[in-house]
Amino acid sequence: MDKGNGIFEGFVTVAAIAPEVKLGDCEQNGVRLAEAVSAAEAAGAKLICSPELSITGYTGGDLFLQDALLDDALAALRKLMEATKGSDALVFVGLPVRHMGKVYNAAAAFSGGKLLGFVPKTWLSNHGGASESRYFTSAPSDVEEYIFDGKPVHFGADLLFQCSEFQDFTVAVEIGEDLWATLPPSTRHARSGATVVVNLSATGEVIGAGDDRRLYIQSQSRRAVCAYIYADAAYGESTGDMVFSGHSLVYENGKALAERAPFESGFAIADIDVASLARDRRYLSTFSRIAKQTHRTEMFSQPQSCGLKNRLIDPHPFVPDDGKECAARCEEILQIQSSGLMRRLDHVKASKAVIGVSGGLDSTIALLVTARAMHILGKSGDDILAVSMPGPGTSPSTRASAKQLSNTLGVNFREIEIGDSVRQHLQDISHPEEEHDTVFENAQARIRTLILMDIANKYGGIVVGTGDLSELALGWATYNGDQMSMYGVNSGVPKTLIRHILMHIAETEPALSGVLRAILDTPASPELLPPESGHISQKTEELLGSYELHDFFLYHSVRKGRTPALVYKLAVRAFADQYDEDRILTALQLFYRRFFANQFKRSALPDGPKTGSVSLSPRTDWHMPSDVASDAWLRTL
Repeated sequence: MDKGNGIFEGFVTVAAIAPEVKLGDCEQNGVRLAEAVSAAEAAGAKLICSPELSITGYTGGDLFLQDALLDDALAALRKLMEATKGSDALVFVGLPVRHMGKVYNAAAAFSGGKLLGFVPKTWLSNHGGASESRYFTSAPSDVEEYIFDGKPVHFGADLLFQCSEFQDFTVAVEIGEDLWATLPPSTRHARSGATVVVNLSATGEVIGAGDDRRLYIQSQSRRAVCAYIYADAAYGESTGDMVFSGHSLVYENGKALAERAPFESGFAIADIDVASLARDRRYLSTFSRIAKQTHRTEMFSQPQSCGLKNRLIDPHPFVPDDGKECAARCEEILQIQSSGLMRRLDHVKASKAVIGVSGGLDSTIALLVTARAMHILGKSGDDILAVSMPGPGTSPSTRASAKQLSNTLGVNFREIEIGDSVRQHLQDISHPEEEHDTVFENAQARIRTLILMDIANKYGGIVVGTGDLSELALGWATYNGDQMSMYGVNSGVPKTLIRHILMHIAETEPALSGVLRAILDTPASPELLPPESGHISQKTEELLGSYELHDFFLYHSVRKGRTPALVYKLAVRAFADQYDEDRILTALQLFYRRFFANQFKRSALPDGPKTGSVSLSPRTDWHMPSDVASDAWLRTL
């Protein structure tokens, strides 16, 4: 929800501007900066960063030692602040500043017409044609006082700028070369609470420079768990020895969000997720605070509301959009799964791997993983016992797919009818066979598990589990039935990604393509109710809602730690063309009810490999009591 404070549930719109420079003309540069700030604000930006020495131009040379230029720079800053007095955006511009008998390459921070402080550059550039130490002095070791228009403001590298309405939105400054230092100041700033770092820069454009910037910014934003906004000097700088391109970038925790490509116009604008950054820092044991706090914090206010317009809300957060990246992700997951299973089989000296095959998605990928694991161990398909256990709910198509897949892989296939066992069991507990309730359904799942476990005992093997991450989240498994195994290879893989893994195998292994495509075309179903006219009657997504919705809810609630209200709003945006709001809300309410009610199943989860950033294993990533109620979460919807 929009809380009316410039923050959309933890998202902040930021922009890196790089207007054309008129070298040495501070007044004209101030006008151009004001115009660029206004344009960025019109696009929703609440944090705006300009290039290094943007008021004077970076390539001023010995003019930086001239009082005329230094005086003009301060005068232009005053006019720029006055021109943006009605704005609540936090703005950073670069200029040379005299202080205590020295000249500093500094960034001025202001908002609402008020100067918040000056941040001088720490690491001066004296290579590649630059000779900054000829004109400038490195930042003092402590934060000092500077008198600006008769009022004291802070002057120093260790300044933080914090939003009073949303204190996780805390900004620090680097200037140019600071990013390339062995120990960038932003590392210290992040450990002191800065979730956002702006860099006012001026780096010449040479071959490979763009890739170099991306690499450094990506790495530093990931290491510091921060958003990084980089604005580079643009057209108008002297081209006597180098050319400047205005390359500007916005990264968040290692991910590129926006870029103004070299020599292009406009600005880079993005919505950064500050709340998620703060959450990740709380979660990461490797992210520590500085024991002795040396930073000074200046407060600014952003009472105006803003929207979330510049960030793509991916409806499939577990699945890469790029085809090559998706294929690589699928292959990597298969390697993790098969390596994990191979290690378990080798450790317990299992002579066989036993797996129940149903002709559905999960058992299919589990069988494929098992075949890979056995291949790594140098064993043959005879060491895999694929058991099909058709019962009252089994359809002819899935029964046929299970057999065809097993035969194509060359594994030891066995079919065991469970109809008589189910009837006998229901009779033993005095339950009418025609009453197709939970007892009827779970009896089949538990009998199948009993058969698999006993076969594993008979042949000295282990049972390979098939349940996936999405089913674990929803509790869509029979306790001590298909919930149980000796190693669950799919427990770290969400349903939406399983489909892509199978499509990847279908495209790369022609012998399996036909049967895999038939399985992919089959609706997800536990097949525990009798078929209708030979077709599946019990379709999971008709009962639970779409798995793509539930995987979206799982990612944003568990991985991102978002509130139910925000998960709903993001889902509405992400699936605007697919589902109406009522359907999304109904599915989300069901997700929370089932997620909380079924923790007891996850607490008894068998071992299985973690494959991505979300895991529900009670031994590693997800510790939660089994008796927490969902009421408080549902009340927010």
